[in-house]
Amino acid sequence: MRGHVIMTERDHRKEATIDRATASALIRRLAELSLAMDKMNIAEYVEFLKNPRRIIFVNFLGGLARGFGIGIGATILAALFIIILSRIVQLNIPVIGEFIAEIVKTVNSHMRLR
Repeated sequence: MRGHVIMTERDHRKEATIDRATASALIRRLAELSLAMDKMNIAEYVEFLKNPRRIIFVNFLGGLARGFGIGIGATILAALFIIILSRIVQLNIPVIGEFIAEIVKTVNSHMRLR
């Protein structure tokens, strides 16, 4: 075994030891990380991930809320758009006014059909 250094048990123990300052710094840092993980509710999140039915239920409710919000938001934006278009028609701008008047008439006729 040319070029290899044979280490004894005593040499291994000597290399594995660290000084007290380093050990206390590591313990302090470990305590800080533990506290940070506790504040982030990691344990509760892991428990949440272990229950597939709960994940499906929460995602279903989130999807319903998003869909409801999109529906209401689109309705409000469409209403505002129609109000703005009708105001432009009232200004009697020749080319734009006629075009927008046709759009408003079409929308109003579709709304009456429902």
